[in-house]
Amino acid sequence: MSAFASFRDFYPYYLNEHRDRRCRRLHFIGSSLVLLIVLFALGSGRLAWLWLAPVAGYGFAWIGHFAFEKNRPATFRHPLYSLMGDWVMYWDVLRGKVKI
Repeated sequence: MSAFASFRDFYPYYLNEHRDRRCRRLHFIGSSLVLLIVLFALGSGRLAWLWLAPVAGYGFAWIGHFAFEKNRPATFRHPLYSLMGDWVMYWDVLRGKVKI
């Protein structure tokens, strides 16, 4: 696979790797949990809870890929763009641009 020149070039590929609605739902749940965990940890001062954020985020996403998409998560090949894609897709779901 060739390298992407920019995130703008990567994002259509990222969306293509998330065609299954169940996978997108699991991504959304995981990302929502990440936000809740971070808010709880910072608000309560219990920073030890922050270790759960990547577990929740990646755990739900990877289950979606392995169980429904049957593909390898882009995180393994494009970690930064994949993380960015997670949050852009999350925002696109909230705006109604991507359906779950």
